[in-house]
Formats: sequence, C-alpha cells, structure tokens
Amino acid sequence: MKAIIFDMDGLMIDTEAIYHETDRQMAKRFGKSVSEETLGKMMGRKPVESYTIFCKDLVIDEPIEELLKTRYSLVEKMLLEEVRPMPGLFNILDEFKGKMKMAIATGSPLKFLEITLTKLNIRQYFDVTQSSDEIVKGKPNPEIYLKVINRLCLKPEDCIVIEDSSNGARAGKNAGCYTIAVPSEYTNKQDFSFVDYVAIDLDNAREHIKSLLSIK
Repeated sequence: MKAIIFDMDGLMIDTEAIYHETDRQMAKRFGKSVSEETLGKMMGRKPVESYTIFCKDLVIDEPIEELLKTRYSLVEKMLLEEVRPMPGLFNILDEFKGKMKMAIATGSPLKFLEITLTKLNIRQYFDVTQSSDEIVKGKPNPEIYLKVINRLCLKPEDCIVIEDSSNGARAGKNAGCYTIAVPSEYTNKQDFSFVDYVAIDLDNAREHIKSLLSIK
C-alpha cells in the first residue's frame, strides 16, 4: 500500500449536518419535506446527481443549476463560520505524513474543498486534491478515484480509500482499491457489507492501516 485517499464530507469534516439542514431548508421553500431515505441516497454523489434525486423524490420541477446556486450559498456561509474536523483526523494525517502519499477525492465543489483546506490548515498533507468540478460521473461510479490514482501515478491495488457513505465506499471498491468505511451517525444504517474493513472512527482506521503495513 502506497497511498491513502480520503473522502471529505462526513469523513474528514463534520458537514453532513450542514448539508442535511440546508436540504431541509430547500425543501421548505417549496412547501415540502425531505425524508431521511432521500438524504441518504443523495450522500456522496456529485451535486447535480444529488439534486436530481432531490427533485425527483420531492417532485420539484425547477432548474437544478438554479437550486444548486442557492444551496451553495447557504452551505458556503455555514462552512465559513465553522469547519469542524472529525475526531482523529489530525492523528491519521500526522501518522502517515511522509510514509504514504495522501489525497482527497470529494464529491463537493472546489470552493468547498478550498475552504476546508484553508480553515483547517491541512493543505500540506496532501499530494493530490480532487473536487467534483471536473468529474463527469459521481460516486458510486469510480471515475473520481481512478482520476486521483492516475494523478498519484499509482495502481488501484496500491491505494486505500476511506469513506463514510455507502455510495463513496462503492466508488472505492469499483476502482479496485482496498476500502475502509468509517460510518457516521448519518450513514451507520447504510450497506457496508462489501467493504474490506469497517472502522468505528478515524483512529480505528489509522490502527487498521498500521496493521496492514505492519507499522508498530
């Protein structure tokens, strides 16, 4: 194993509450409510794909790009106010810095990725960062992971993917990577039966990777 590729939302930073609250606000604008099932299906996907599901499930006939502009504005405001790292994030980054290549593959737009890197001051940890802006097919399609692997100049079997959602984890497996799931309170009821390891948190994921690498 030569690299670790991290998802961002819900895995590195605590943003799922922000996204869920934003999507509830968006639904209310149309006099509707969004179910937990719909929110679950939206997780980990490209924004356009996510809001295609949103509009279909809620029967909203509005231009998706216009809806996303409003959503981006709401999410950006919340992110600028506070970006909270998930427990164990700095431990795992410090553990493998200089030992393995590290990358981010996020379904979020570049603007949100840049806010996160800046607010947490973690840019120096990563060899490659990849947002959804240049991705055609979002997770669970493996496109984003294959692109990151290519940019790292590695093979899929050289890489470990860490994800918090089933959609994201499937993308990692579909790319041919060793995949670790770290379910959050928002994703712990999703299907992770296909992953290589389910960790209780990032510290547990860190210890598991150390065992794979036989690091004491």
